[in-house]
Amino acid sequence: MSKPSADRPVERTPAKRVTRLDIDALPHGTTHRLLLDLMDDALGLPIQLPMLVARGRRDGPVFGMTAALHGNELNGIPVIHDVFRHLDLDQLRGTVVAVVVLNVPGFRLHQRELDEGTDLNKIFPGRAKGNVAQVYAHRAVQKVVRRFDRLVDLHTASFGRINSLYARADMEHEVAAHMARLMRPQIILHNRPSDRTLRGTMMALGIPSVTIEIGDPQRFQPQFIKSTRRGIRRILADMKMLPKRKLNLGPPPVICDKSRWLYTDRGGLLEVYPELTDLVRKGDMLARLTDVFGEVVREYRVPEDAVVIGKSVNPAGATGARIAHLGRVAEPGRFRAQST
Repeated sequence: MSKPSADRPVERTPAKRVTRLDIDALPHGTTHRLLLDLMDDALGLPIQLPMLVARGRRDGPVFGMTAALHGNELNGIPVIHDVFRHLDLDQLRGTVVAVVVLNVPGFRLHQRELDEGTDLNKIFPGRAKGNVAQVYAHRAVQKVVRRFDRLVDLHTASFGRINSLYARADMEHEVAAHMARLMRPQIILHNRPSDRTLRGTMMALGIPSVTIEIGDPQRFQPQFIKSTRRGIRRILADMKMLPKRKLNLGPPPVICDKSRWLYTDRGGLLEVYPELTDLVRKGDMLARLTDVFGEVVREYRVPEDAVVIGKSVNPAGATGARIAHLGRVAEPGRFRAQST
């Protein structure tokens, strides 16, 4: 058999253009590629959300995923691809919906923000008659995500920082806490959602939601991607959308009841010593700051016992640069767990 030419174009399934998510209009037992018209750009051309929708042969819940809400946070995209690649529509009850790229303008520009420095995840639920970012957020909620019964919002660290695989969830909300545990990340951070985040908006609408931070920006990390896909599979099984099966869960997550970022009080070249997920003790060396001539100007110590959730990897920083994201480990029994 001859090998295919490297220059031969690959035929792709065309995406269907839609103006809103209408699950009832999609046949049972089918998967769809959609481009949803959200708003117009400055040329009067549509900004379209790329979406994947799998509707099972039987009716049931609507499970949603969003990725690239920050345009340079990419690990969530292959997670979505893997979830859909492994779906068996004959077994699926209900519908799985994924917004593959939520922040399309930011994604095109390889940047975190939507436009003009606007963080899309600080203006939800938006406004019908607001500025560009407010309208964008409002229409994303109204046209798509409010149709979900559950949401997993997929993120990564931002530029110059790296993250462990960790979940942000309100661990005092029974369903959201259970979703976070089913994801089986390295760390779970108890975090009541802000009113202006996508997760906060969804929770206010009565839609249990968690945020999963999948490592680092602008790269793919296969092990984290695989782990996240398996966690989503466990949530689908728990919702009785897919049959349950035995999976190797791995070690239990470290659960934190609060966290904080530490910042520099001088400018210079920063080196952060602990690795991600390290358990550090009060007084341990955390980081050292040197000037451009190599002289040490400041050493930073761990202020209390903690686990390293994330940290800076960009050496150059002005006063107020991030050092590390430290989580305080919760006391045993602080958050009651359902059986997973």
